[in-house]
Amino acid sequence: VQLQAFGGGLVQAGGSLRLSCAASGFSFSSYGMGWFRQAPGRERELVAHISWNGGSIYYQDSVKGRFTIFRDNAQSTVYLQMNTLNPEDTAVYYCAARRGSGLGLRPYEYDFWGQGTQVTVSS
Repeated sequence: VQLQAFGGGLVQAGGSLRLSCAASGFSFSSYGMGWFRQAPGRERELVAHISWNGGSIYYQDSVKGRFTIFRDNAQSTVYLQMNTLNPEDTAVYYCAARRGSGLGLRPYEYDFWGQGTQVTVSS
């Protein structure tokens, strides 16, 4: 099982980034996918989640209207488009896979994790 996250970097406030997470070694289309983030000194938090077929999507309130999660099951990849970034979005971003159809808000509810990609937003 492998989840590889890409696309982080340094961006100015107001800018955009697109994160990608390529999955392999498990039945990607049977798993809900989440993007978490963890800033220094803070707990890991769920940013967005998408169900196995894309029919159900959740966003944390602070990113609603700015971030978009979507997936391509044929490519076993999930994406997080992040627009209008601000310094509070600075964190390491992780993708994670959760078996089943329900929404998982907590890290322990996820079965597989990627290695994380750093997003830094300068003011």
